[in-house]
Amino acid sequence: MVFFQSIQSVISIILMIALGYILKRQGWFDDNFGKNISSLITKIALPASIFVSVLKYLTKDSLVSLSGSLLFPVLGVIIGYLIAYLLVKVMKIRPGRRGIFMNGVVNANTIFIGLPLNIALFGDKALPYFLVYYVTNTISTWAFGVFLISNDDPTKEKGSQKAKLNWKKLLPPPLLGFIVALIFLIFSIPVPSFINATLGYVGGIVTPLSLLYIGIVLYDAGLKSIRFDRDTVVALIGRFVLSPVILIGLISLGSSMFDIHLASLLKQTLIVQSATPMLAVLPILAADAHGDVKYATNLVTTSTILFVVVVPVLMAIIQYI
Repeated sequence: MVFFQSIQSVISIILMIALGYILKRQGWFDDNFGKNISSLITKIALPASIFVSVLKYLTKDSLVSLSGSLLFPVLGVIIGYLIAYLLVKVMKIRPGRRGIFMNGVVNANTIFIGLPLNIALFGDKALPYFLVYYVTNTISTWAFGVFLISNDDPTKEKGSQKAKLNWKKLLPPPLLGFIVALIFLIFSIPVPSFINATLGYVGGIVTPLSLLYIGIVLYDAGLKSIRFDRDTVVALIGRFVLSPVILIGLISLGSSMFDIHLASLLKQTLIVQSATPMLAVLPILAADAHGDVKYATNLVTTSTILFVVVVPVLMAIIQYI
């Protein structure tokens, strides 16, 4: 019963993604439309949505209690990297794929899939919980994950210059929106009603545009190009099975051994986010590092399609956690 309820909860998501796919196929959107949507969401709409939601759903007291829950996704990411590194060695994954593989296992597409999925499943009240995973995932991706891909350049000679930390990537607009909202919250700075209403309207376009964008990406990637080779299958297992299992184990361990009890909605949000598809920017990062772009694109495409099947199963499981 729960399984079918979970399927129904993602039907609207599937339909919106399908709409984006169909409209792109029919020629409604040119090649720049997807890029423009991406910029609009990440640089304007999402920061606005996060700002409004933080001030609406968080208080100073809840902020303190919520900060402690960062421990679980942080430990999950660290353990995920260690296991992914071991898999790279055991499977002897070739240069050009190693960094992509480890990022695929550990880091999630929290913006374009994780956020609309979370809102569709749990509502706006779960957005503060989503931010816990989003902050962890952002730092993991841009402070460490990008190094793994850059330093896996098969054309790079040993001893050549390593990648440098990109602070602009480490502090993207959505994260800056979160930080600004925290300042307003902590210092009780009032926000004029017309400003709040405007930001609310702008933030409201995040979910529908994100889902349309996914459909556009799937069309551009080409469903016929999907391949399930060994490296792809193991990376998919790591993303959809290993990552949520690690987080479920940490939450269960914290509850039983250390008497750390998280809110039910927080647990569900963290676990669902840990099983969202792979980073949409993987092919771009791979191209910059002369890596296996086809492999990166295949991971993004296959994981984006399979998440439709994974979510209902995961929703059925987390009802008992």
